[in-house]
Amino acid sequence: ALAGGALIGAAAVMMMGLTGRIAGVSGIAARLLPPWDGALAGRIAFIAGLIVATLVVRLTTGRLPPLTLDIGPIALIVAGLLVGFGAVWGNGCTSGHGVCGIASLSPRSMVATLVFMATAVATTFLVRHVM
Repeated sequence: ALAGGALIGAAAVMMMGLTGRIAGVSGIAARLLPPWDGALAGRIAFIAGLIVATLVVRLTTGRLPPLTLDIGPIALIVAGLLVGFGAVWGNGCTSGHGVCGIASLSPRSMVATLVFMATAVATTFLVRHVM
């Protein structure tokens, strides 16, 4: 987790320093769709890096980190849609607001991060202890 966090921070700093843009995954992924601009290759490389990182972990450790989902496919689809809706409604995602926005001392990103963290805590509590 420490190495992963350091790599995320380094990637965010490099992206800001080299391109002047924040490393917000939802915005990068959304801009893979037309209309395209001159930064399409960089966006593809960024998303490909997220996928290739999993392969690098597998090659270097011989295994993938454990992943257990105790929900069915319908709940997983609903959760994905809610995350997507939240990223659009909040004008960004955890990487954009939580990593880059807080690092740049953006008040809007601080509020957004507090809201989605509080929502995550409340949702986890409800799912694990109430439902």
